[in-house]
Amino acid sequence: MSLGTVVIDCFPESAERYRDVYGIVAIDVIRATTTATTAVSMGRRVFPARDTDEAAVVAAKLENPLLVGELGGNTPYGFHETNSPAAIARRADVERPMILVSSSGTQLILNSDGCDVLYIACLRNFSAVARVAAGQHSRIAVLGAGTRGRFRREDQIGCAWVAKKLVELGYEPETKETEEYIARWHGADVQTIRDGQSADYLRRSNQLEDLDFVLSHIDDLDTVPCMVDGELVGARVENSKAYALAPLRAAVGSR
Repeated sequence: MSLGTVVIDCFPESAERYRDVYGIVAIDVIRATTTATTAVSMGRRVFPARDTDEAAVVAAKLENPLLVGELGGNTPYGFHETNSPAAIARRADVERPMILVSSSGTQLILNSDGCDVLYIACLRNFSAVARVAAGQHSRIAVLGAGTRGRFRREDQIGCAWVAKKLVELGYEPETKETEEYIARWHGADVQTIRDGQSADYLRRSNQLEDLDFVLSHIDDLDTVPCMVDGELVGARVENSKAYALAPLRAAVGSR
């Protein structure tokens, strides 16, 4: 018996098509959702923002916040770190709440906010995301952030891997394009990301440590960040699917 359908799509503006009736999985492998998932897994509070003005408003409400991000590939003035999962993984000051801004990833996250449940996925937690989302929604949209109008290779792979897991758990592809993405990428060697345009940008901008970080951390986390009242709240997958969403909602009530 089918649990429902899964669809793959791309770009922040696509969220409007799915927000009202789907659970949404947001993916920006290089680098926003990898940075966010890494931070949440370490116990750091994470607040996505669209731009520096919004980040300043959020920062004013927090104690000693860490400003992290990029816009147009550049670290905004006054920010402490660029949008770097490797840099965040090195930092020991996990008590500082993180405000994250990015050109595409946080735009997708915030455009998707308001759906039934918004899950944050990357190559580190794609299996966990599928296990948490499966059975919670009759329709799930797996959305890649894209960059400069392109559905980048790493996001296609991330979306395909989440969707493939959902199919294995009982979902059916909703569109022909979804079937094609899964067929093309479900067994892909992750190193093929090195040949993509995002990897080329990291190479040219001397940020290869982030590429190496992404490609060396595959399905190693069971933390699933979910958007709750403007914050990415970490849910943890237990050994069985009995997890459901009750612990997440209990955690929300304790905020």
